[in-house]
Amino acid sequence: MSAADPAAAKTALRGRMRALRAGLDAARGRDLARHVLASGLIPAGAVVAGFLPMRGEIDILPLLEALRARGHRLALPETPPPGAPLTFHAWTPGAPLRPGRYGTRHPEGEALTPEVLLVPLLAFDARGHRLGYGGGYYDRSLAALPRALAIGCAYAAQEVAELPAEPTDMPLDAVATETGIKRFHRQG
Repeated sequence: MSAADPAAAKTALRGRMRALRAGLDAARGRDLARHVLASGLIPAGAVVAGFLPMRGEIDILPLLEALRARGHRLALPETPPPGAPLTFHAWTPGAPLRPGRYGTRHPEGEALTPEVLLVPLLAFDARGHRLGYGGGYYDRSLAALPRALAIGCAYAAQEVAELPAEPTDMPLDAVATETGIKRFHRQG
């Protein structure tokens, strides 16, 4: 990664990681769910914000359905205009969804403040840094929710040696993959 130009390095890596992820099996999300549920990482009764997988993301719907069955309230994000953090709305699997920005879909349920965020990503490193899609939505959301537990959801193959980090990049507390859980000591 170019330390001189982290934005350019991130752009180049995004293309490579999208291509890598396109060849992976989204159904491995069942294994991710099994690891998260066995880990005890998500506190009982916590409000959990997830996401609907798109563009080759690992399928976390089995995890969301299992969390709902365990009594967790679920939320999905609504993508606001650029520059704002995500908003989260109550969601039950199977409930109707509205189309949103960038091909996303979101519920019209009541606004919720999540205690746990399941975060999509393109890449992650051993320090808990994540590479997102470049809009900064999750970084702004994590900054606005400093006490929320941030768990990246990815394939193990999305781990890289090191990501360029900028001051606005918010680290994760953990990353869940089909092979297990990696925990980090979030700084910030």
